[in-house]
Amino acid sequence: MSNNSRRDFLVKAGYGLGGITLSGLMPGGGIFATVANAASLVDPLAAKGTHFPAKVKSVIWLHMDGAPSTIDLYDYKPDLIKLAGQDIPASFLKGIKTSTQGGVGKLYASNRTWKQHGESGAWFSDLLPNLAKQADKLAFVKSSVTIGATHDISILKLNTGDLNPGRPSLGAWVQYALGSANPDLPAYVVLYAGKKEPTGGSVNWSSGFLPAVYQGTAFRPGSSPILHLERPELIAAAQQRDNLDLLKRLNEQRGALYPEDTELRARLNAYELAYRMESSAPEAVDLSKESDATKELYGLNDEITKDYGTNMLRARRLVERGVRFIQVVTGPLDISGDSRNWDAHQDLEKNHGAHAKAVDKPIAGLLADLESRGLLDSTLIVWTSEFGRTSYGQSGTGRDHNPWGYTQWLAGGGIKAGSTFGQTDEVGLQAVGDQTMDTYDLHATVLQLMGLDHLKTTFLHNGRSERPTVVYGQVIKELLA
Repeated sequence: MSNNSRRDFLVKAGYGLGGITLSGLMPGGGIFATVANAASLVDPLAAKGTHFPAKVKSVIWLHMDGAPSTIDLYDYKPDLIKLAGQDIPASFLKGIKTSTQGGVGKLYASNRTWKQHGESGAWFSDLLPNLAKQADKLAFVKSSVTIGATHDISILKLNTGDLNPGRPSLGAWVQYALGSANPDLPAYVVLYAGKKEPTGGSVNWSSGFLPAVYQGTAFRPGSSPILHLERPELIAAAQQRDNLDLLKRLNEQRGALYPEDTELRARLNAYELAYRMESSAPEAVDLSKESDATKELYGLNDEITKDYGTNMLRARRLVERGVRFIQVVTGPLDISGDSRNWDAHQDLEKNHGAHAKAVDKPIAGLLADLESRGLLDSTLIVWTSEFGRTSYGQSGTGRDHNPWGYTQWLAGGGIKAGSTFGQTDEVGLQAVGDQTMDTYDLHATVLQLMGLDHLKTTFLHNGRSERPTVVYGQVIKELLA
């Protein structure tokens, strides 16, 4: 028996000591690798078990690109309104060691009307009237903190836990740990609006040092979510299948010589997945059969909400089809001829007025629709951004970047709905008290709800056992039902 065939036999068998030892030589393996690990070398996208019973099956990760000012959306600060126009008292700047881009300006209060909503009494500004009606479904984190105050760096940390490229995104870790629940669709999908990739690009859904097969798959706007997915007109289905079978045999022969080449294995899986997706992907994002009432619920009949509403409705359809991790990134809006995201360094009123209107109805529609279909209990929704914005102004009518204290929220299965975790100071600049949540804690909590212990979700890389939360992170138990 040749070395290659022995290796193939042991990996496929997986039960004997030889198979366990061999798996330790493979990427991500270890001396205590399980049968599932060995099987994943044959089919890396095979469904895998959890560490404990999962609360949710899917995650919809809503990234507000550009960083909204959450003190103008959720975090009501009467003292900020009272002190507006004054220099910020030095006591509020204590502990801040890095300055923001434009320096420290005078305290600024936007022209917002605030009300409490639901039995939880959650505060919302008038920018989010539809989401306010869903107040009792949400669990707010009003003491979020991060590192860095530039978009690319902080977005990378939000998605991968690191300030530098090279680590896997959270969605890639989920796909690696759990595999796929639907062989005809990727387990990790990214939805974005506009013609260009979101800020920071594909590094934010990269598989990093994990095998390349676990990276996210971006679905573009429009009826053709993936370029060149359709079979060429002059190629018959049988001919295409024959070509793929030949390519598969050739690649498998090459792969047997280089079992550590994850790029080749990823390419093999990608060809087969693309073949199956020729029909499954367009169907998954085709909204033509959705009812008029559903389209209205998501705001598809309004040009302002149509693009984001389309992605929200597609996210629901992907959840229905077993996709585990759906990352939805807001796109730019053409505001007075200036194509911008939430990054309001000036004219916050106009910027946030437009962006809040674009997402408010679609997100509220998603929550209501998931609940009506019995999917909310098995789906986790995370509303997040790379950082927040300062309570002091910039350029007179804008706000600078704020990594020291801002709001995020979660909703869905396993979440303590109608609750609030942590707080910021009286002017909404810094998180105060012991209840803070960093990116690592958010990742640990999401993994916990998916049935994964972030300390036990590991991959051997360069002789080091790596995990999603690096060497940090704790589950925020106060958020869990």
